Amino acid sequence: MELLIAMAPQGGEGGSMVSTLIMFGAIFAIFYFMIIRPQQKKQKERDALLSSVKKGDKIITASGIHGSIAGIDEKTVLVDVGNNTKIKMERTAIGQVLSNKEN
Repeated sequence: MELLIAMAPQGGEGGSMVSTLIMFGAIFAIFYFMIIRPQQKKQKERDALLSSVKKGDKIITASGIHGSIAGIDEKTVLVDVGNNTKIKMERTAIGQVLSNKEN
């Protein structure tokens, strides 16, 4: 008896592999420009906002507390919320920085 071994054809496999790689590359590029890059840009803007906070700025925290900056440390801020009441909180808790003319 002869043992016959069937071999898979090897001619047309290269083209589908290249198109698959191109498809994955295109999907990655779409994710990068639609999701990753805008998120990095937004994070840089937020970091710039938090580093530019100075004493006397009026702020709104992420939880909705309105106040003004009474003191600044490296990672924390002291927020005056009124009636000489001051709260120490993380800089990352700042949601918005308002101009000094707004309330």
